[in-house]
Formats: sequence, structure tokens, C-alpha cells
Amino acid sequence: MPLTKAGLEDVVAANSAICDIIGGEGKLTYRGIDIHELALHSSFEETTYLLWFGSLPAEASLRQFTADLAARRRLPDEIIALVRRLPSHARPMDLLRTAVSALPLYAPPVPQGTDPTVERATRVTAQMATIVAACEQIRRGHEPVEPPREGSHAESFLRMLFGGEPDRLAVRAMDLALILHADHELNASTFAARVTAATLADIDAAVVAAIGALSGPLHGGANEQVMRMLQEIGEPSEAEAHVAELLAAHKKVYGFGHRVYRTEDPRVTHLREMSRRLGQQGGDLRWYEISRRVEEVVQERKHLYPNVDFYSASCYFSMGIPVDMFTPVFAVSRISGWAAHVLEQYADNRLIRPRAEYVGERDVPYRPMAERVRAAG
Repeated sequence: MPLTKAGLEDVVAANSAICDIIGGEGKLTYRGIDIHELALHSSFEETTYLLWFGSLPAEASLRQFTADLAARRRLPDEIIALVRRLPSHARPMDLLRTAVSALPLYAPPVPQGTDPTVERATRVTAQMATIVAACEQIRRGHEPVEPPREGSHAESFLRMLFGGEPDRLAVRAMDLALILHADHELNASTFAARVTAATLADIDAAVVAAIGALSGPLHGGANEQVMRMLQEIGEPSEAEAHVAELLAAHKKVYGFGHRVYRTEDPRVTHLREMSRRLGQQGGDLRWYEISRRVEEVVQERKHLYPNVDFYSASCYFSMGIPVDMFTPVFAVSRISGWAAHVLEQYADNRLIRPRAEYVGERDVPYRPMAERVRAAG
């Protein structure tokens, strides 16, 4: 009998050279480079290049890659018109999924001599940020901000999202978040992207599948739930009682525990400190202090560590990002990892087709309708 595991826990489903997680040690690397090094020294553009092409770029290559992203940020007019027609009350992730699915309908021809998958990966990575920002501006009743042709991806995204010049700490915080969320091995959305790519569907279809998986509250939506919990708590002094109430009711404390890590998620180290810095700069440390107290109580009572969703919530909120936009912002980063895995899947493809262990009844006879009617009557 084949071995089955709920949720495919610890089941190896692919060989990959992109991302490595050593859960027992709390270690995460992209292409062999420790996430702490990337968080301290890299940029989203450089990290994306690393994920896609396997090594850090030379200066000229990074400059060209950054320019390529900037040149592709602008959305077709038809996509802006589509977003305007969508219901104003729709969830941002639904808006994002719909807009991204329409992108290839209006994409220009791929330049001759260019790898079409890399070209589409570059375009959708650049335009993901523009779509998210445009959705936010339109629902505020404003005109979408024209994408800057210069500046980092993080800075450009914040300019489009808020319609003004972001401060240096906000740009640093966004760049850090984009790096830390860029990839995380075979998480649910990345696996969805690889399964779709394995059918030889195009990268756009794979990205749409990934967005659908990311939208769930147990994946990308977790940081939204974290922030709503922090808002319910309201003050650091109320944190312990609130957590005790959740645990007594056997309810989930969002942002804690991880399927892979058995110690602190290494991404938390940087987001925790950034949460403190953003709160301090804004003159309001309340969300950071509530988060710290919740972390202490959960570790004391359940011996669980926070995951990346926990402190990203207070970081985003301190930057002024609406709570229901947290998951789309996650997608602005994770698109780089999705694209890397799609490129890797195509390079050595085999259709992903697992089996299921059948646990239903066997040898059930077919009963004609007349017999079923008599039995029901």
C-alpha cells in the first residue's frame, strides 16, 4: 500500500535548485545564498535575477534587468478599463486574478531573439505591482499613477500605490519585504504554478493558478488575519487575555507555526526589527508592542514561533497599506519565485500527476431509478 500523508507533509515532489529550507535550523537560502545576507545587502531586482538565472548578476546585467522591469510596468489601457468595470466591492485578490488573466490578451509581440517565457515573466513581474497599485487608486476614486520609468521596483510600487513620494524607510521596508517573500520552495501557490506549468500551459496560466492558491487565508491571506487580530486586541495590555481566549476556544492564532520550520522563521528576524523601526518613525509603537506581547504569550503557552505573516502585518499597516491589500502585496513579491519555478519546470518537464489512496466503498451495485424511488418512498 502506498504511503499517504495528509497535505503531502514532507513528501518530496520535485528536484529544485532555487530555494532550500532546513527547518530544524531555521535556515533559508536562495540559490545557496543565506536569506540574511540577501535581506541585508541585496535588492528585489538582484534577488529576482538570482532566482531566475541561478547567480548574482554582474553590474551591467543588473542595470539592464532593472531597466527591463521598469520599461514593462505600464499597463495596457484595456487592463485599466477592465479594472474600472469590475465591482468596487470586490476583494482585491479577485481583482488581481482577473486583471492578470487578461494581461496576455494585450501583450505586445515578443522581440525576435528573446526567450518568450523570460519576456513574459519579466512583463508580468513588472505589471503585477502596477495592477495592485491601480486597483487601490481606482477604488479610492483616483486616477492610476503612471508607472515611473526610473527608481527601484519597491520605490515605484509605493509611488503608484500612494500617489506620492515615499520616505526612505518605507522604500527600504518594501524592498526588504519583497526579498523575504520572493520564494519559499514548494509552498501551495508555487506548487500550483508548477503543476499548471507541467501541463505545458503558458506562464500566464501558471501565475493565475498561483494567485488563486495564494488568496486562501491559510496561505497569503494569513497576514490579513494577523492584522485583524491585532486590531481586535487594541492594546498591549490586552494581548495575553485575547490569546488565552483564542486558545481556550481551540481557535487558530494566525501567524504562528509553520509546516517546515521547527525554530524561528529566519524572515521574522528582519520583519520584527522593521516593524519596530516603522512604528518608531511614525510615533506609534502600539502594533509592534502588541505583536511582541502576543509572540511572548504564544511561545510561553504553545511553544510556537511566529512565521513571516506575523510581523509583515504590522509592517504593512504602519506603512499605510490597507489590510485587504496585504495579500496582493505578497503577490507583488512572490511572482518572482513563481516565475523562477515555472522556468525550472519547463527546463526539465514531466507532467505532475500524483495518485490518491482510494478510501471509499467498493463493489457497490448500480441501482435502477425505479428501485431507488421505491427505496426512498
